[in-house]
Amino acid sequence: MDLEELHRRTTQTWTSRVATVGPDAWEGPTPCTDWSVRELVNHVVGEDAWTVPLLNGATIQEVGSSLDGDLLGDDPVGTATRSADEALAVVAARLPERDKLHLSYGDEDPGEYVRQLAADHLVHAWDLAVATGGDRSLDPELVTEVASWFVDREQMYRDGGAIGPRVDASGDPQSELLAASGRDPAWTPTRS
Repeated sequence: MDLEELHRRTTQTWTSRVATVGPDAWEGPTPCTDWSVRELVNHVVGEDAWTVPLLNGATIQEVGSSLDGDLLGDDPVGTATRSADEALAVVAARLPERDKLHLSYGDEDPGEYVRQLAADHLVHAWDLAVATGGDRSLDPELVTEVASWFVDREQMYRDGGAIGPRVDASGDPQSELLAASGRDPAWTPTRS
């Protein structure tokens, strides 16, 4: 699958899940145990917000702390949608011409960075869906694309603390991808 298409489709999967978040769901738990629904959405909005300056050639130091904190404001769904649209536009415009990106861990191939974004959008779309009672199913073609990329990076992500321990799960490709990313495919929110 073309990289721009992968990014577009995983981002659209994410924004379609964000659009269904009800007003009473924002403080609810997610499979990302340190984050509420609002914090999860803010995380992905932050990723989308960083995409614009990074693909336009800025460094981490140049962006500084301008994208820290709560980016959602009073309109989390609208902010998430706008941020995703801006990221989609810059990936379409800049990915073909960008040679290297300047990330926190050093210079990176822009294609690798966009694959990281695609994986984040897809897996966090599932996180958001299960946290809010939405559609848990992910497009099998996207799951296959992300899983085939992630297989060689799983241990590196785990060693870096970006994902938790692998969960015991077997069966369908979606469950395998979720388990590899440290998620229990059977997770459901605990409501008080």
